[in-house]
Amino acid sequence: MIRATLAGLRSRRLRMLLSALAVVLGVMFMSAALVVTDTLGRSLRNLYAGLHGDTQVQVMAKQVLPGIGEHSATTPVPADLVRRVAGVAGVATATGVVSEDGARLVGADGKVIGTSFNRPRLGTNWTGERGLIRLRAGRAPAAPNEIAINAALARAARMQVGDRAAVLTQRPKQMFTVVGIIGYRGDRDSVGGTHEIAFHESVAAELMLGRPDVYSAVDVRAAPGVTPAVLRDRLRSALGDDVVVRTGDDLRATQSESAREDLATITQILLAVGGIALFVGVFLILNTFSTVIAQRTRELALLRALGARRRQVIGSVFVEALLVGLAASAAGAALGVGIAVLLPRLAGNTAVGDVGLSAATVSPAAVLTSVTLGLAVTVVAAFGPALRASRVPPMAALRAISAPDRPLTRLTVAGAVIGAVGVALLVIAFADGTDDIPLGTVLGGVLASFVGAALLTPLIARPAVNLIGRLFAWSPPGRLGRLNAGRNPRRTASTAAALMVGIALVTAVNVVLTSATASFHSTAADYYRADLILTEPTSTDRPQTFDPAILDRIRALPGVAAVAGVYDDLALTARGRTGIIAVDDIAAWWSTVKVEHVAGSLGPLAPDEVAADADTAADLDLQIGSPVKITFASGRSRTFTLAGTYRSDWSGGWLMPASVVPDLSRQQPSTGLVRLAPGASEADVRAQVNSLLADSPETVVTDPAGFVDIVTGVFRTVLALLQVLLAVAMLIATLGVVNTLALSVLERTRELGLLRAVGLSRGQTVQMVTAEAVAISIFGALLGVAVGTGLGAAVARALRAEGITELALPWTFLAAYLASGVVIGVLAATLPAVRAARTDVLRAIAHD
Repeated sequence: MIRATLAGLRSRRLRMLLSALAVVLGVMFMSAALVVTDTLGRSLRNLYAGLHGDTQVQVMAKQVLPGIGEHSATTPVPADLVRRVAGVAGVATATGVVSEDGARLVGADGKVIGTSFNRPRLGTNWTGERGLIRLRAGRAPAAPNEIAINAALARAARMQVGDRAAVLTQRPKQMFTVVGIIGYRGDRDSVGGTHEIAFHESVAAELMLGRPDVYSAVDVRAAPGVTPAVLRDRLRSALGDDVVVRTGDDLRATQSESAREDLATITQILLAVGGIALFVGVFLILNTFSTVIAQRTRELALLRALGARRRQVIGSVFVEALLVGLAASAAGAALGVGIAVLLPRLAGNTAVGDVGLSAATVSPAAVLTSVTLGLAVTVVAAFGPALRASRVPPMAALRAISAPDRPLTRLTVAGAVIGAVGVALLVIAFADGTDDIPLGTVLGGVLASFVGAALLTPLIARPAVNLIGRLFAWSPPGRLGRLNAGRNPRRTASTAAALMVGIALVTAVNVVLTSATASFHSTAADYYRADLILTEPTSTDRPQTFDPAILDRIRALPGVAAVAGVYDDLALTARGRTGIIAVDDIAAWWSTVKVEHVAGSLGPLAPDEVAADADTAADLDLQIGSPVKITFASGRSRTFTLAGTYRSDWSGGWLMPASVVPDLSRQQPSTGLVRLAPGASEADVRAQVNSLLADSPETVVTDPAGFVDIVTGVFRTVLALLQVLLAVAMLIATLGVVNTLALSVLERTRELGLLRAVGLSRGQTVQMVTAEAVAISIFGALLGVAVGTGLGAAVARALRAEGITELALPWTFLAAYLASGVVIGVLAATLPAVRAARTDVLRAIAHD
């Protein structure tokens, strides 16, 4: 049996190769992702072993809003804390450090220099060559108008020592002279792609923290003979509970973990692509083994007649699957390792390369995991065909080769049950309306839905393909192709399912994102009364700001009726952190947004008054006149009186007067709302406002519809990443159609010879095979669009409480997905059609 199995594999090398390619692609992505993960982990450990190398202990203020990441600035510590720390026994040096995100350098073209992967743009005070930092060229800043920039930023901005540069910070744009270029130990241009601008000590705190005489932290070195742990305990005892004291090792471990999570996005994308590839590959492998078993009915029957037991037949099929899976998995793992090994060279001086990505760490666990996954997928896909092979009776050797069609009842029932389970899991995942959506439940629901849809596909394959095939029924070859496509519904369904998975996944997400965008547009139109909105054009973790003096200049423009500057931040109340906004002109703000008055006064707020969203006030059991204690991200606390409550779609939380701006972590407005006077020209006013924003290049002027486009810009990024998954799935689906047609042509060798003998030309043969391929591909695309639209609509409906109130379909994309089915069919038919056209008539007729 083993010799017979090996001989069979040798005779079917091409068809097995096509199936193996699906496993190769999936395992390649899996292997690359796992190796890159190991490599990044080791590189980051090495990198952060040197970061803060001169910091044995660090002292920071206790964070008012722990766990909010880069969205809010660090709570600063006063400058006198440095003197207090220096006076503690065992301290050799204490250095006040300013290090905050938000220092944005403006390039020669007037645009702000951005970072890859949305990495921070740090503003620091120059404290000398410490830890990783090295002065690569020039000198240190010696005056308030001088800066040093790191090499990555210098390269991106095309600047060198001596150039003049504009910088945006917490203060209006200022001009500086670049006097130094910063590098990092290990000849790195940056730390993980971060841009850094080092200011002179005299201005760093004012520019980055909004006020002088404060620091982000205090870095401490211990005196000889004092361990960092001992010094940490002494500092905690001397400074009290208002500060957080950590050793350098703890600090480096925390930062390393944070950076690893940020860079894990690349790994997650690769794993997702590999997972989709392997899942789609199941259908291709299943189809190949099912077809091969059907064609080997007489061969298997002869083996049974010669004494082979059912267990031996099953074993022979599993041996084939093991050999194919092992070879494909090994090849995929090797290719993945190759990609990971080349990545450091390809990354160069990019943000990935700046992590210090060293030689690839090829761990046995990563390779073994990849090979095991590929092998498991192949064996699982071969399980059903192996059972069917064992059931071939010996008497089948005396009958026709083709196996009869089997009833679809059990397959249909199984598909309905599994599909129902998938839908139920999705309902459970989204029904509670919380932000913490269980990812495992969602993935399980999606997977079960896809499997259920795939199992139900044979039930509709024949009528659907016959209906689609009517598009080609105008010619005899087209009619023959239509009949061939519907001849074996299981094979057609399995081939179409491979294409369905990728298209359904992207369609479902696209429906959700399109519905969210349409809902936000509707909400914005209903909420905003402003004609123009000043905002940042990109969505970032830390919203960018502009000079508040611009708002006063806009108020003076002809045709402007009202202007409101909005400052947003996070703060702490009795029930935890919450969003707050401060407005410089409350009356103007009420006129530029749609707000429903609930209780109290919504007039101008006194410095000690606050207005709240009605739901927020009810949650805290507050009444008009109740005292409200609010702690700001800067660390300061104030008690306000609740003056009024309101209800609004977009401005939940707390509305505060401009008197709180000095307490905010960002002391410049992030949004400006402009309402025009009746009869004013929007185009003229917009042009004038744009001229006033010349010193704020990260701020744009738009209307409410454009503002929603900016807010939903991240949706387009997500969709672009999903298109990568679709491309991989379509590549594998194309291989599936090629494989199906190749097997079909081989199966119908005698039939093709008879057709050629009765007058079917080579061109008509090509047309017949192409019609069959296009019919199958269009069926898969239609199935994907239908399943994806249904899943997307269900998820969008479940997210109604999150603001997705409208269902909208991405018609352009849906049409493109259907058109892709035609393209895939034509491309996949090329080789099988040529082979069919070259069939020798006499040999084909004699074929048995």
